[in-house]
Amino acid sequence: MKVNTLTINGSKENEIELPNIFSTPFRKDLIHKAVVHLSSHKFQRQGRHPTAGMDVVAYSNDPPTGHGAARVARLRGGGGGRQGQAGGVASTRGGRQAHPPISEKVIYKKLNKKENKLALCSAIAATSSKKLIESRGHILEKIESFPLIVSDDIEKVSKASEMKKILEALNLTQDIKRLQARKARSGKSALRGRSTKVGKSVLFVARDSTNLSKACGSFPGVEACSVKNLSVMDLAPGAVPIRLTVYSKSAIDEISKIKSPHLELMVKLK
Repeated sequence: MKVNTLTINGSKENEIELPNIFSTPFRKDLIHKAVVHLSSHKFQRQGRHPTAGMDVVAYSNDPPTGHGAARVARLRGGGGGRQGQAGGVASTRGGRQAHPPISEKVIYKKLNKKENKLALCSAIAATSSKKLIESRGHILEKIESFPLIVSDDIEKVSKASEMKKILEALNLTQDIKRLQARKARSGKSALRGRSTKVGKSVLFVARDSTNLSKACGSFPGVEACSVKNLSVMDLAPGAVPIRLTVYSKSAIDEISKIKSPHLELMVKLK
C-alpha cells in the first residue's frame, strides 16, 4: 500500500510504500491485554507493618469464660484513657486489620513476548485507519491520508514557535483545541491538586525524538517518542485504540525492521 508523505509545510512531497507491518490485522483484545499487563509494571507494592494495631497491652480474662463478659481482649491501665476497652484485635476500635495487604502479593503481570510484539504491530497498523482514530474522539477534518508521514525535517525542530506552525500546516491544531474545552474536576481530586486532567492528542514518532520532545512540551496532549521506545501504551492510552500518530520518514524505515513471527508468515503466504 502506498501513501503520500508531507513536508513540514503541509504540502505533498512524494509517495512511499508502507512496510508489511501496516497489514497486520486489528486485534483490539490483544491491544487491551498488552496495555493492562504493561501498566501493572508501574504499580508500587503495598504492605502493612507486621504489628500495626497490636502495639497495645491487652489481655483476655483467664479463664476466658465464667466472668459474664465477652472474651475479647481488653486494654490494661491504671485508670482513665482506654482502660477496659477492647483492643488489639480486628473487630475493635484502633485494632489491626483482619487481612491486611502484604508486600509479597504478585502485582506484576507477565506478558508473552510474541503477544506483546503482535499487539504493538496491530496498534501501529491501526494508525492507518481514519475510522479507528475518529472513534477515540480525535478531530480529523482536512486530513486526507493516513498514516500521517512527514519528512525528516521535523526531527530537527526544537522550538515551540516552529512546532506551532507545523501543527497548523498539518491541520493538527483542531485536535489540540479539543482538550482546552475540558472542565475542571471537583471533589477530592481538586483538593489534592489534580483539578485538571490533560487528555491525549497527537503523538510524533521519530527515529530520534530528543529535539522534538522539547518542542512538544508546550502543547497539551502532544508527545514525541523514539521508535525504539514505542509501546502499545503510547499508541492506545487507557487501552482505547487508536491514537492520532504522525511518523517521520526515518521512523517508518525503523519500523520496517521490526521482526515478528506473524510478519514472516504473511510474507510466506504472499
